[in-house]
Amino acid sequence: MAKRKVCFPITSRAYYGRSQLLIRKLHSHPDIDLTLMLGGSILLDKYSRHIADDIAAGGFDIEASLFNVIEGGNHVAMAKTACLTALEFTNNLYTSEPDIVLICGDRFEQLAIAMAAAYLNITVAHIEGGDVTGSIDESVRHAITKLAHLHFVTNEGAHRRVLAMGEDPRYVFNTGSLDVELAAHVSTTITNEQINALGVGHDVDIERPFLMVVQHPVTTDTDNRAHLETTLRVVSSFDLPTIWFWPNPDAGTGEMADSLRHMREKHPELTAHMRFITNVPANDFVALLAHTACLVGNSSAGIKECSYLGTPVVNIGARQQGRLAAEHVTQVGYDAADIGAAIATQLAHGRYAPSHIYFKDNASDKIANLLATTPLYTQKRFFEVRTEQ
Repeated sequence: MAKRKVCFPITSRAYYGRSQLLIRKLHSHPDIDLTLMLGGSILLDKYSRHIADDIAAGGFDIEASLFNVIEGGNHVAMAKTACLTALEFTNNLYTSEPDIVLICGDRFEQLAIAMAAAYLNITVAHIEGGDVTGSIDESVRHAITKLAHLHFVTNEGAHRRVLAMGEDPRYVFNTGSLDVELAAHVSTTITNEQINALGVGHDVDIERPFLMVVQHPVTTDTDNRAHLETTLRVVSSFDLPTIWFWPNPDAGTGEMADSLRHMREKHPELTAHMRFITNVPANDFVALLAHTACLVGNSSAGIKECSYLGTPVVNIGARQQGRLAAEHVTQVGYDAADIGAAIATQLAHGRYAPSHIYFKDNASDKIANLLATTPLYTQKRFFEVRTEQ
């Protein structure tokens, strides 16, 4: 039997980090010919410096690097980036002729790639369908599900929702979360020297209790700047070493980045114990999650990886609203007093018992084997459960 050619488009630092184990499994699988196409923010130095070089150094075949981002950090730039993504990836998918295009998550550029693949009659496989979140990302995720032919979901609730959307149960697999699988395998430690060699700001001592902040734009929100400044002022009041990760390139990132620069320059008293970092290698990010006293913000890492690690989390706003969460997460709105009280409570509580709501053994192995063996098809039909009259 000929090898199946699987094309895995990678368009962000987060997707590459969480997919490392799967990429290795696909690369070494005897029945799969893996090829990677890079695009999006992973090719932009300010978001993902050197990651493309790291991928190539790992021995992986990068078939194309497509510069498809229209910068601006607003809704128009985001929509136009999706359009340009569809154009660029259509050309390359048509030339490459993969058997399967593997899509991960809910990014707008991934939706454009899924659309292009579907029109080219290429089987689309989707990881992380069926999750519920609180922004345009949820609509994007469900749209990808309706374009996809094979579904690898992370939990029972997601499995149920994908079936409710009319997907054939023969092609819906609950494999668990790649993010959590990586967290379960990482035993890396990280030192003060390593972390203070990255980013800008003040040196931080992570041998003391420290905070992490990962707050991304909410694309349906008009007050991202104000919400970020509220978080910064509250976090500053705890006078703890703080590692603050730069927001991702979704609409709203421009005003959030401007705000961070303004606060660093005009209000140094608020950022005297903070270090601002664009990204770290995935293993180091997990090591930081495993050791931080509390993660603050609105990252899915707080919901998923931290569930397994038992890390206390204060999740702010609507970006992860509705997502399956364990008891380690405290959900708050944008009120400063509520955020401060939640952080204080989580610091007092300390670590939680690990949760396995997103964890399944050998998730990457299962996905790789299913990609190699599941019968492929391109013409979808709405699967309707028939009930006895």
